[in-house]
Amino acid sequence: SVVYLQIEAEVQRRKQLVHQSVERRAIISKCYKPKHPEVYTLQDSFLAPDFLEIVRYCTSPGAHLQGLLGYLESFSDKRIYRLPVFTEEFCQTFVDELENFERSDMPKGRPNTMNNYGVLLSELGMDEGFLTPLREQFLRPITALLYPELGGSCLDSHRAFVVKYSLHEDLDLSSHYDNAEVTLNVSLGKDFTEGNLYFGDFYQDPSPVPKYLEVEHVGAQGLLHRGGQIHGALPIGSGERWNLILWMRSSLIRNQLCPMCNCKPQLVEAEGFGDGFTGTLEEDVPETVDVCALW
Repeated sequence: SVVYLQIEAEVQRRKQLVHQSVERRAIISKCYKPKHPEVYTLQDSFLAPDFLEIVRYCTSPGAHLQGLLGYLESFSDKRIYRLPVFTEEFCQTFVDELENFERSDMPKGRPNTMNNYGVLLSELGMDEGFLTPLREQFLRPITALLYPELGGSCLDSHRAFVVKYSLHEDLDLSSHYDNAEVTLNVSLGKDFTEGNLYFGDFYQDPSPVPKYLEVEHVGAQGLLHRGGQIHGALPIGSGERWNLILWMRSSLIRNQLCPMCNCKPQLVEAEGFGDGFTGTLEEDVPETVDVCALW
Protein backbone atom coordinates (compact mmCIF):
# COMPACT_ATOMS: atom_id res chain seq x y z
CA SER A 1 0.00 0.00 0.00
CA VAL A 2 1.00 3.63 -0.36
CA VAL A 3 1.19 4.09 3.41
CA TYR A 4 3.53 1.11 3.82
CA LEU A 5 5.83 2.45 1.09
CA GLN A 6 5.88 5.87 2.76
CA ILE A 7 6.78 4.34 6.13
CA GLU A 8 9.50 2.17 4.59
CA ALA A 9 10.96 5.21 2.80
CA GLU A 10 11.01 7.14 6.07
CA VAL A 11 12.74 4.26 7.91
CA GLN A 12 15.42 4.13 5.23
CA ARG A 13 15.82 7.93 5.32
CA ARG A 14 16.37 7.87 9.07
CA LYS A 15 18.91 5.06 8.81
CA GLN A 16 20.98 7.26 6.49
CA LEU A 17 20.93 10.28 8.80
CA VAL A 18 23.84 9.11 10.95
CA HIS A 19 26.11 8.48 7.94
CA GLN A 20 25.22 11.81 6.35
CA SER A 21 25.96 13.59 9.61
CA VAL A 22 29.39 11.95 9.88
CA GLU A 23 30.18 13.09 6.33
CA ARG A 24 29.14 16.67 7.08
CA ARG A 25 31.19 16.74 10.27
CA ALA A 26 34.31 15.62 8.36
CA ILE A 27 33.88 18.44 5.84
CA ILE A 28 33.23 21.03 8.56
CA SER A 29 36.23 19.87 10.59
CA LYS A 30 38.49 20.23 7.56
CA CYS A 31 37.14 23.40 5.98
CA TYR A 32 35.35 25.59 8.54
CA LYS A 33 37.28 28.36 10.30
CA PRO A 34 35.60 29.24 13.63
CA LYS A 35 35.22 32.88 14.53
CA HIS A 36 35.40 32.12 18.27
CA PRO A 37 37.42 28.89 18.63
CA GLU A 38 37.43 29.25 22.42
CA VAL A 39 33.73 28.34 22.71
CA TYR A 40 34.44 24.77 21.58
CA THR A 41 36.11 23.86 24.89
CA LEU A 42 34.03 24.24 28.04
CA GLN A 43 35.51 26.58 30.66
CA ASP A 44 34.17 27.36 34.12
CA SER A 45 34.13 31.03 33.13
CA PHE A 46 31.33 30.27 30.62
CA LEU A 47 29.10 29.06 33.46
CA ALA A 48 27.02 31.27 35.73
CA PRO A 49 28.41 31.50 39.29
CA ASP A 50 25.02 30.42 40.66
CA PHE A 51 25.11 27.33 38.42
CA LEU A 52 28.55 26.40 39.75
CA GLU A 53 27.18 26.82 43.28
CA ILE A 54 24.33 24.40 42.48
CA VAL A 55 26.82 21.84 41.17
CA ARG A 56 28.97 22.28 44.29
CA TYR A 57 25.94 21.54 46.44
CA CYS A 58 24.95 18.46 44.40
CA THR A 59 28.45 16.99 44.64
CA SER A 60 28.78 17.66 48.38
CA PRO A 61 28.33 14.90 50.99
CA GLY A 62 24.72 14.52 52.06
CA ALA A 63 23.22 16.45 49.13
CA HIS A 64 19.51 15.67 48.77
CA LEU A 65 16.52 16.63 46.63
CA GLN A 66 14.89 19.06 49.06
CA GLY A 67 18.17 20.90 49.51
CA LEU A 68 18.64 21.17 45.74
CA LEU A 69 15.10 22.50 45.23
CA GLY A 70 16.06 25.49 47.35
CA TYR A 71 18.38 26.59 44.54
CA LEU A 72 15.90 26.09 41.68
CA GLU A 73 12.69 27.68 40.45
CA SER A 74 10.00 24.97 40.24
CA PHE A 75 6.87 25.01 38.07
CA SER A 76 3.70 23.33 39.36
CA ASP A 77 3.89 19.59 39.91
CA LYS A 78 5.25 18.80 36.45
CA ARG A 79 8.87 18.53 37.63
CA ILE A 80 10.03 21.41 35.45
CA TYR A 81 12.85 23.47 36.91
CA ARG A 82 14.58 26.70 35.92
CA LEU A 83 18.21 27.35 36.80
CA PRO A 84 20.99 29.67 35.69
CA VAL A 85 23.43 27.96 33.31
CA PHE A 86 25.67 30.29 31.28
CA THR A 87 26.91 33.86 31.56
CA GLU A 88 25.33 36.48 29.30
CA GLU A 89 28.75 37.12 27.75
CA PHE A 90 29.16 33.49 26.75
CA CYS A 91 25.66 33.38 25.23
CA GLN A 92 26.42 36.40 23.05
CA THR A 93 29.75 34.95 21.88
CA PHE A 94 28.20 31.55 21.22
CA VAL A 95 25.35 32.99 19.14
CA ASP A 96 27.89 35.06 17.20
CA GLU A 97 29.81 31.84 16.42
CA LEU A 98 26.59 30.09 15.33
CA GLU A 99 25.66 32.99 13.05
CA ASN A 100 29.14 32.88 11.53
CA PHE A 101 28.62 29.19 10.78
CA GLU A 102 25.17 29.87 9.32
CA ARG A 103 26.67 32.43 6.95
CA SER A 104 29.33 29.98 5.78
CA ASP A 105 28.97 27.66 2.80
CA MET A 106 29.45 24.58 4.98
CA PRO A 107 26.95 21.70 4.68
CA LYS A 108 24.32 21.92 7.42
CA GLY A 109 22.19 19.23 8.98
CA ARG A 110 19.02 20.46 10.63
CA PRO A 111 18.07 19.50 14.19
CA ASN A 112 14.98 17.40 13.41
CA THR A 113 11.89 17.19 11.24
CA MET A 114 10.22 20.00 13.21
CA ASN A 115 13.04 22.56 13.29
CA ASN A 116 14.28 23.76 9.91
CA TYR A 117 16.66 26.39 11.23
CA GLY A 118 19.42 25.65 13.68
CA VAL A 119 22.66 23.74 14.08
CA LEU A 120 23.54 20.17 15.05
CA LEU A 121 26.35 20.76 17.52
CA SER A 122 27.95 17.34 17.01
CA GLU A 123 28.62 18.34 13.39
CA LEU A 124 30.40 21.47 14.64
CA GLY A 125 32.67 19.23 16.72
CA MET A 126 31.34 20.38 20.10
CA ASP A 127 30.69 16.99 21.71
CA GLU A 128 34.12 16.08 23.07
CA GLY A 129 35.32 19.42 24.40
CA PHE A 130 32.09 21.08 25.45
CA LEU A 131 28.90 19.01 25.61
CA THR A 132 30.15 15.75 27.10
CA PRO A 133 31.96 17.55 29.98
CA LEU A 134 28.85 19.72 30.53
CA ARG A 135 26.66 16.61 30.81
CA GLU A 136 29.03 14.45 32.83
CA GLN A 137 30.65 16.91 35.22
CA PHE A 138 27.98 19.55 35.73
CA LEU A 139 24.50 18.35 34.78
CA ARG A 140 24.57 14.72 35.89
CA PRO A 141 24.98 15.54 39.62
CA ILE A 142 21.83 17.69 39.29
CA THR A 143 19.75 15.21 37.28
CA ALA A 144 20.77 12.38 39.65
CA LEU A 145 18.80 14.12 42.40
CA LEU A 146 15.93 15.42 40.25
CA TYR A 147 15.19 12.40 38.05
CA PRO A 148 16.62 9.21 39.60
CA GLU A 149 13.97 6.93 38.07
CA LEU A 150 14.82 8.22 34.57
CA GLY A 151 18.48 7.31 34.89
CA GLY A 152 19.46 10.79 36.04
CA SER A 153 22.63 9.44 37.66
CA CYS A 154 23.72 7.55 34.53
CA LEU A 155 22.91 9.81 31.58
CA ASP A 156 25.61 8.48 29.27
CA SER A 157 24.91 10.11 25.91
CA HIS A 158 23.20 13.08 24.36
CA ARG A 159 21.99 14.79 21.21
CA ALA A 160 22.55 18.55 21.20
CA PHE A 161 21.40 21.22 18.81
CA VAL A 162 20.55 24.88 18.66
CA VAL A 163 17.17 25.98 17.32
CA LYS A 164 16.42 29.39 15.88
CA TYR A 165 13.03 31.09 15.67
CA SER A 166 12.32 34.27 13.71
CA LEU A 167 9.39 35.87 11.93
CA HIS A 168 10.44 34.74 8.45
CA GLU A 169 11.73 31.27 9.38
CA ASP A 170 10.46 28.87 12.06
CA LEU A 171 7.92 30.80 14.11
CA ASP A 172 6.81 28.22 16.68
CA LEU A 173 6.93 24.51 17.51
CA SER A 174 3.98 22.16 17.72
CA SER A 175 3.23 19.98 20.72
CA HIS A 176 5.61 17.01 21.02
CA TYR A 177 7.80 15.05 23.42
CA ASP A 178 11.53 14.45 23.14
CA ASN A 179 13.59 11.36 22.35
CA ALA A 180 15.37 11.83 25.68
CA GLU A 181 15.13 10.89 29.32
CA VAL A 182 15.91 14.44 30.46
CA THR A 183 16.01 17.65 28.41
CA LEU A 184 17.85 20.90 29.09
CA ASN A 185 16.61 23.95 27.14
CA VAL A 186 18.76 27.09 27.55
CA SER A 187 17.72 30.50 26.22
CA LEU A 188 20.71 32.03 24.43
CA GLY A 189 18.98 35.22 23.22
CA LYS A 190 18.82 37.36 21.11
CA ASP A 191 16.17 40.09 21.41
CA PHE A 192 12.66 38.69 20.99
CA THR A 193 9.14 39.02 22.33
CA GLU A 194 6.63 36.31 23.25
CA GLY A 195 7.48 32.75 22.13
CA ASN A 196 6.93 31.18 25.57
CA LEU A 197 7.15 27.44 26.09
CA TYR A 198 4.06 25.50 27.14
CA PHE A 199 3.96 22.15 28.94
CA GLY A 200 1.21 19.56 29.16
CA ASP A 201 1.10 16.03 30.56
CA PHE A 202 3.82 13.42 30.78
CA TYR A 203 3.29 11.32 27.64
CA GLN A 204 2.66 8.12 29.60
CA ASP A 205 -0.01 9.78 31.78
CA PRO A 206 -2.33 11.70 29.42
CA SER A 207 -5.47 13.17 30.96
CA PRO A 208 -8.79 13.66 29.12
CA VAL A 209 -8.54 17.44 29.49
CA PRO A 210 -4.83 18.30 29.73
CA LYS A 211 -3.81 21.40 31.65
CA TYR A 212 -1.09 23.44 29.99
CA LEU A 213 1.48 25.49 31.84
CA GLU A 214 3.14 28.46 30.11
CA VAL A 215 6.77 29.23 31.01
CA GLU A 216 8.75 32.30 29.96
CA HIS A 217 12.29 32.21 28.65
CA VAL A 218 14.93 33.94 30.74
CA GLY A 219 18.20 34.82 29.01
CA ALA A 220 21.18 32.54 29.85
CA GLN A 221 18.93 30.37 32.05
CA GLY A 222 17.81 26.84 31.34
CA LEU A 223 14.76 24.69 31.88
CA LEU A 224 15.22 21.07 32.94
CA HIS A 225 12.29 18.75 32.24
CA ARG A 226 11.53 15.11 31.58
CA GLY A 227 11.91 14.29 27.90
CA GLY A 228 8.50 12.68 27.93
CA GLN A 229 6.80 15.90 29.08
CA ILE A 230 4.57 17.04 26.23
CA HIS A 231 5.55 20.61 25.28
CA GLY A 232 5.78 23.15 22.48
CA ALA A 233 6.76 26.73 21.71
CA LEU A 234 4.29 29.55 21.10
CA PRO A 235 4.93 31.92 18.17
CA ILE A 236 7.44 34.70 18.73
CA GLY A 237 6.08 38.22 18.27
CA SER A 238 9.26 39.90 17.06
CA GLY A 239 13.02 39.51 16.87
CA GLU A 240 14.99 36.31 16.92
CA ARG A 241 15.22 33.54 19.52
CA TRP A 242 18.09 31.03 19.84
CA ASN A 243 17.93 28.07 22.23
CA LEU A 244 20.40 25.35 23.09
CA ILE A 245 18.63 21.99 23.44
CA LEU A 246 20.40 19.08 25.10
CA TRP A 247 18.61 15.73 24.94
CA MET A 248 20.24 13.56 27.62
CA ARG A 249 19.84 9.81 27.47
CA SER A 250 20.39 6.83 29.75
CA SER A 251 21.12 3.56 27.97
CA LEU A 252 20.19 1.75 31.19
CA ILE A 253 16.62 3.03 30.81
CA ARG A 254 16.15 3.03 27.05
CA ASN A 255 17.72 -0.37 26.45
CA GLN A 256 14.67 -1.76 28.22
CA LEU A 257 12.07 0.21 26.26
CA CYS A 258 12.41 2.63 23.34
CA PRO A 259 10.82 5.92 24.49
CA MET A 260 9.52 6.66 20.99
CA CYS A 261 7.90 3.36 19.97
CA ASN A 262 7.35 1.87 23.46
CA CYS A 263 8.78 -1.47 22.33
CA LYS A 264 11.87 -3.45 23.17
CA PRO A 265 14.50 -1.80 20.94
CA GLN A 266 15.47 -3.58 17.72
CA LEU A 267 18.91 -2.12 17.11
CA VAL A 268 20.92 -1.29 14.05
CA GLU A 269 24.59 -0.34 14.40
CA ALA A 270 25.41 3.36 14.34
CA GLU A 271 28.41 5.63 14.83
CA GLY A 272 28.86 8.03 17.72
CA PHE A 273 26.06 8.29 20.26
CA GLY A 274 23.36 7.11 17.84
CA ASP A 275 20.06 7.38 19.71
CA GLY A 276 21.62 6.43 23.04
CA PHE A 277 20.98 2.69 23.00
CA THR A 278 23.85 0.29 23.68
CA GLY A 279 24.27 -3.33 22.77
CA THR A 280 26.80 -5.97 21.85
CA LEU A 281 26.51 -7.75 18.55
CA GLU A 282 28.10 -10.96 19.88
CA GLU A 283 30.18 -12.17 22.80
CA ASP A 284 33.43 -10.32 23.50
CA VAL A 285 32.68 -7.59 20.97
CA PRO A 286 33.22 -4.08 22.34
CA GLU A 287 30.10 -2.15 23.25
CA THR A 288 28.54 -0.41 20.28
CA VAL A 289 26.11 2.45 20.03
CA ASP A 290 22.89 1.85 18.18
CA VAL A 291 19.66 3.42 17.08
CA CYS A 292 16.22 1.90 17.33
CA ALA A 293 15.33 0.47 13.92
CA LEU A 294 11.94 2.16 13.98
CA TRP A 295 13.35 5.61 14.70
